Amino acid sequence: MPDSLASVLVLGLGNDILTDDAVGLHVVRIARELLGGEPDIEVKATTEMGLALLDEIAGREGVVLVDAVQTGEAPPGHIHELRPDELGKVFRTSPHFLGVGETLALGKMLGLQMPGHVRIFAIEVKDPFTLGTAMTPAVEHAAAAAAERVAAQAREIASELRRTATALA
Repeated sequence: MPDSLASVLVLGLGNDILTDDAVGLHVVRIARELLGGEPDIEVKATTEMGLALLDEIAGREGVVLVDAVQTGEAPPGHIHELRPDELGKVFRTSPHFLGVGETLALGKMLGLQMPGHVRIFAIEVKDPFTLGTAMTPAVEHAAAAAAERVAAQAREIASELRRTATALA
């Protein structure tokens, strides 16, 4: 891993002009404030999806992804916390998560260093398709709680990676 990359990446996905689809971007803005000064953690937002995410996650030891999802099985604002192998069980509507598992597998097949610690936070949304810059109230309200959980998970992964590095030294 190049020295310039933080070992843990918090990556918010979304589209800031599609109402609730922007929640991943909003959550990472809050998480960035909560994680300020953490040298092992980088916080970024992107509108990219699919294989384009490979450039963001390759070379990281841990990744926390944040995005919108619409399952219809939970109320808007519900925060799903998943591992990559659980994606197929939950997601029906989220173009950003489409292919995350495949992206991780492809990176490994290409010989890239892929993260060993991956956590996904998906906020259940009401309206991910309408053009607009305001999220629905329940989704907007959930963003702060999601950011707290995302920041805690990123710190936990970073701490575990430091413990492992110390034990191996």
